[in-house]
Amino acid sequence: MPSYFLGTFTEYPSGDMEVFATPALVALMENAAMNAVKPVLPEGSTTVGAMIQTSHLKPSGLNEEVTATAELTEIEGRKLTFKVSASDSKGLVGEGTHIRYIVDRERFLSKL
Repeated sequence: MPSYFLGTFTEYPSGDMEVFATPALVALMENAAMNAVKPVLPEGSTTVGAMIQTSHLKPSGLNEEVTATAELTEIEGRKLTFKVSASDSKGLVGEGTHIRYIVDRERFLSKL
């Protein structure tokens, strides 16, 4: 069953260019995936990112609103695979695949 979440991020510069940065694009997509499944996780659980494969297709200005969407496409035990994308007012900015794992929050943090 697909799951979606929209998130926005409007300011995060890329080096010395006044454009939306690729690391911000990745963070926005990861956040969308995390929030897509957050309401249905068992108490004490969360998800952690393990892999993201993405293409940053076009620039967006710093004041442009960028919106990310995550669609849950596959579940294999604790492994969750998402199709992620991001768009601004002019269209698609980036797209990719993101893998997250369901973890027990306390057990995960105890490994630090």
